Amino acid sequence: MRKEYDFSKARRGAVVAAPVSKTRITIRLDDDVLEWFRTQVHEAGGGNYQTSINQVLRRAMDEAQEPFEKVLRRIVREELTRESGRGTRRAGAKAV
Repeated sequence: MRKEYDFSKARRGAVVAAPVSKTRITIRLDDDVLEWFRTQVHEAGGGNYQTSINQVLRRAMDEAQEPFEKVLRRIVREELTRESGRGTRRAGAKAV
């Protein structure tokens, strides 16, 4: 190992350039969901959990039977029902 290195011609940035068809985003996932994907990849012998998440999302997108708005309304309705069972629903909130 050298005592000093010359970084005068170095460039900052990603070590590996991202493919053109990919966009880097920040997304918040539940810890258990993320852990499940990581475990699946580990048990499969390695790979990338982000690729697995992308594949699952793509499959859901390709196989969608209901329009997005209908799915979203159903999910919101289920969440409101679950929250009202806990007694945490805000007063005056209307069900969708």
